[in-house]
Amino acid sequence: MSQNPQKSGAWPVMSLAEAHARLTAPGAPYETETRVVRGIPTTVWKNAPPTLRDLFLVAAAWGEKTFVVYEDERVSYRAFALAATALAHQLVRDGVRKGDRVAVAMRNLPEWPVAFYGALLAGAIVTPLNAWWTGPELEYGLADSGSRIAIVDSERLGRIIDHLPGCPALERVYVSRLSASPAHPDARPDTRIVALESVIGPPGAWNTLPSQSLPAVALDPDEDATIFYTSGTTGKPKGAVGTHRNATSVAVAAQFSPLRNLLRRGEPIPEPDPNAPQKAALLAVPFFHVTGCMAVLNGALASGGKIVLLHRWDTLQAMALIERERCTSAGGVPTIAWQIIEHPRRGEFDLSSLENLHYGGAPASPELVRRIKEAFPMAAPGIGWGMTETSATFTTHSAEEYVQRPDSSGPALPIGEMKIDDGFGRALPVGETGELMVRGANVVHGYWNKPEATAKTFVDGWLRTGDIARLDEDGFLHVVDRMKDMLIRGGENIYCIEVESALYAHPAIMDAALVGIPHRTLGEEPGAVVSLKPGMHATEADLQDFVRERLAAFKVPVRILVSAEMLPRNPNGKILKSNLRKLFEA
Repeated sequence: MSQNPQKSGAWPVMSLAEAHARLTAPGAPYETETRVVRGIPTTVWKNAPPTLRDLFLVAAAWGEKTFVVYEDERVSYRAFALAATALAHQLVRDGVRKGDRVAVAMRNLPEWPVAFYGALLAGAIVTPLNAWWTGPELEYGLADSGSRIAIVDSERLGRIIDHLPGCPALERVYVSRLSASPAHPDARPDTRIVALESVIGPPGAWNTLPSQSLPAVALDPDEDATIFYTSGTTGKPKGAVGTHRNATSVAVAAQFSPLRNLLRRGEPIPEPDPNAPQKAALLAVPFFHVTGCMAVLNGALASGGKIVLLHRWDTLQAMALIERERCTSAGGVPTIAWQIIEHPRRGEFDLSSLENLHYGGAPASPELVRRIKEAFPMAAPGIGWGMTETSATFTTHSAEEYVQRPDSSGPALPIGEMKIDDGFGRALPVGETGELMVRGANVVHGYWNKPEATAKTFVDGWLRTGDIARLDEDGFLHVVDRMKDMLIRGGENIYCIEVESALYAHPAIMDAALVGIPHRTLGEEPGAVVSLKPGMHATEADLQDFVRERLAAFKVPVRILVSAEMLPRNPNGKILKSNLRKLFEA
């Protein structure tokens, strides 16, 4: 539905609390109830699909509607359902049992949702891995999760093939589009490697697969369903373990903010129209992120929307796809909105179908809200706050609400609670700044095989987010800073200690520190300052190449300054990064 910020006169005609009460009342679209989850009374959506299996059945009912578009490939909901079901049965034949881990590591392809749901329908805990990771990073994810099966694309196979000996639990690797890439060396055959097409065929043939009932695997809403890895301050990724309820709570939440805006604007909630034009989302973020998977993929399954995929971000191609597929939404991180708005050839494309330009995952300037209104007067800007541990969306903020509070991330969904902690377990009053803590139906319950990190981060059902924030009088979240030594580059988390550790591995490095360099569209980029050991020599390019060999490309510092002296420290010996940031400002 359109959220035209220019349409209304006086605003708001209804308070936020009144709108939430209307939308969550008995019989309302987002009716809530209280359930005890892991011993804690929790507000949940009463009518959300109980499990991802139930969400899959909702999606299968969309039939011949277009589900995914990738280049010239078009996959219907029916074809997707047939392929995922066929894969699920194969995984069961492979010996996958309830609770086993099945990893998925590939770029955004039509096969990704099939792999994700094929694993879930077999009863596995599906484990998406970052497709940008290097071979050693992928090996860590496979070994740490103890995945029995991996479903990858050819490029990922090329990265992990030398690391398979380090994954003792891995019994089989299914590879999509294996013949399209030279990544697999025929000289080194491995009987564990199987072409995914041998099970489901190519996407164009999925609609010819036989119809089958789903595997007879009983699933519970509060059983573990997913492991999404998020880096920790130790530099080793942590697997956030999410349940079916966590995922479905986010999947059905996509239309909550638009409906709230209608009520606050004084407009009625429309009746569902099965004949309305299909919504279409341009997906420019990876499926392996909770935003791409939980919010976009599962959100489309719940509503029957179309997902338009890009192999990699290209602004011209994105605008051409928006025009061709009549995309109603686009976004992911602020970078994407900026690049579309400022592209010199934007006027050559018909982008009038856009109803929403939304983003999160990185700092966004209030100027971006103004520019979206100028460039797309019929589209609503939107932002939200969430993290891997909240299964993506926790707060939502769009249209007039966002225009009036452009420095806020919005209020929490009615299934979530927020408080600001003073560091001693006491909640701070409105307007005061402290650590943001959240809990709710979409918050995961811990980290895979990391009890100490779980105990430190999850306290009496509350998640310690590591963000410094405040809440205003209406419950809108304002994130001030991050406690964790981390920066975010275009939506990708970069933990400083991980990059610093890679630099310290260089034989010439004595001191190393990573800081964020402000960037207009990416939010920030990594920059490093190092000092060298006496008599040693290393150039910026040498050090960048050294890091690039060890870490994903987005973690490589865009600038490295070599200092002739030791890096400045406080009396406790900690490097003063505030001083180093000034070097880049100069």
